[in-house]
Amino acid sequence: MTAEKEANKAKVIEVLNKARSMELHAIHQYMNQHYSLDDQDYGELAANMKLIAIDEMRHAESFAERIKELGGEPTVEKAGKVKTGEAVLDIYVNDAAREDDTIYAYNQFIKVCMDAGDIISARLFERIVDEEQAHMNYYDNTAGHIKNLGPTYLAKIAGTPSSTGPSKGFVTNADSADA
Repeated sequence: MTAEKEANKAKVIEVLNKARSMELHAIHQYMNQHYSLDDQDYGELAANMKLIAIDEMRHAESFAERIKELGGEPTVEKAGKVKTGEAVLDIYVNDAAREDDTIYAYNQFIKVCMDAGDIISARLFERIVDEEQAHMNYYDNTAGHIKNLGPTYLAKIAGTPSSTGPSKGFVTNADSADA
């Protein structure tokens, strides 16, 4: 392998590991929020948060698999510290911003992959960006409902079941419900 190809592969592995680190942080953050929302008896919100965390787990695993295919070592480090004790509205505002930042970063990572001639990694990022957009839309919509309807919206959700049953994640469940 030429030095240029080796350098390009190293750049791709680097962005894949950055993305994996971001996903690992999201998993921890969203599962913490899942437990918090469940403790507050907002079952429907807790269930969806868990499903989104499962999506993020799938993303982290997809990045790890691609890193291994390229001969790299997947990171186990989280990109940030988990925020705890957030108010319900803050959870959704902060998570929408986190997903928006992720979409921006992944679009930059797509450029790195394309410049390195790695269409497979670029397509992986494209697929995951679509799912991150669905997460961001959900967080934005939920934040809007909480902001506009406040206690009325939360009262409607209080006491709803938090069980997700067997699940492949938020995006996969939404897709299969439409089928």
